[in-house]
Amino acid sequence: MRLLSIGEAARALGVAEATLRRWHRQGKLAPASRTLGGHRRYRHASLLKLFQIEDHPVGKTVCYARVSSHDQSEQLKTQAARLYKHCLDSGFADIEVIADLGRGLNYRKKVCSAC
Repeated sequence: MRLLSIGEAARALGVAEATLRRWHRQGKLAPASRTLGGHRRYRHASLLKLFQIEDHPVGKTVCYARVSSHDQSEQLKTQAARLYKHCLDSGFADIEVIADLGRGLNYRKKVCSAC
């Protein structure tokens, strides 16, 4: 049983957090539970069923990770791994991560007169 915070539930449904709070006040959607701090938690499966949302997105998911220099190659690996994990946790299928080690343009760099 996966519980979502109000922010995660709002993103899953494509609405604002205020909308979920309003639906709760109107009795349209009650949270599954609350934390000790009083924060709402919603059951992922219940939201999908109630709003007739398909749990598994169709198609390929492509993520893009990029750093600007070779010195950051370890950060590129970390960035790519985090993107992949996020997609897995979100239930996306057929995930591809494109990692780019590039160099941005530097408009302040002096032009070589000998070139």
